[in-house]
Amino acid sequence: METTQTTYKVAAIDVHKSMLAVVIADAAREGEFRFERRKFGATESELRQLATWLAEHGVREAVMESTAQYWKPVWQQLEGRCELYLAQAHSNRAPRGRKRDFADAERLLRRHVAGELILSFVPNPEQRLWRTMTRTKLQLTRDRVRIHNQLESLLEDARIKLSGCVSDLLGLSSRRMLKALAEGETDAARLAAMADPKLQATQERLQDALHAAATLSALHRQILGLFLARLELIENQMEILERSIGEALHGYHDAVLRLGPSKMPMTFVVEPECFMGLVPDPAPFLLTRAS
Repeated sequence: METTQTTYKVAAIDVHKSMLAVVIADAAREGEFRFERRKFGATESELRQLATWLAEHGVREAVMESTAQYWKPVWQQLEGRCELYLAQAHSNRAPRGRKRDFADAERLLRRHVAGELILSFVPNPEQRLWRTMTRTKLQLTRDRVRIHNQLESLLEDARIKLSGCVSDLLGLSSRRMLKALAEGETDAARLAAMADPKLQATQERLQDALHAAATLSALHRQILGLFLARLELIENQMEILERSIGEALHGYHDAVLRLGPSKMPMTFVVEPECFMGLVPDPAPFLLTRAS
């Protein structure tokens, strides 16, 4: 009677910036694993060689650590060729003083087969593109807040108390006055006259807040101009990204609408792992591209 021996090849990849230590073992084999080991570079040609080597050995699963951003090219090269898993690095820590490339990969493979690793969710390529755009926009939003704080600090240092007279230091009225200040205007009355008539602060109060404009140093004006120019650049980039995100998600308009009118639906679609466990039934929120 013939017996057929089944195999289930698994690979583990210890990822570095310029080098990959890869091991392969048969997870269906009883007893100790027998590892095949090989090192690869991290260039495009080396990654193609890695994919070929894994395919030649019939690898069904591959696991790697989420080392900085260096795992991303490896993942993209192997995506669709085998089942991929991304392990959080702290779940594969080595004993102190025992960190070695192949030993780390072997330990990663053993822990993966034993189900001991903490795995990270990796969205599909389309969602990863959305995520890049939304995270870039979020970073720009934070940069805008930072510029706001730097502007207020600069004005306080120059004894310009404009933030106490307006509700939004980055509003239209404030920007007109700040731009004129940066361009050399020294007359507080002319600066105050640039405010919107609907502004609650009186002209007298604005003039008092802007009184120090007459003695504002050239260096303060220069820095103020730099801040305003950077602010305009950030806001232009945010508008471009907002349009790009809208275009990218256009095909999923119905799914986004099902989630509600706020900005939370976009976060749910782009960062679904943040909500895992919070929604009892995810079926109503599945993305469906509009026909």
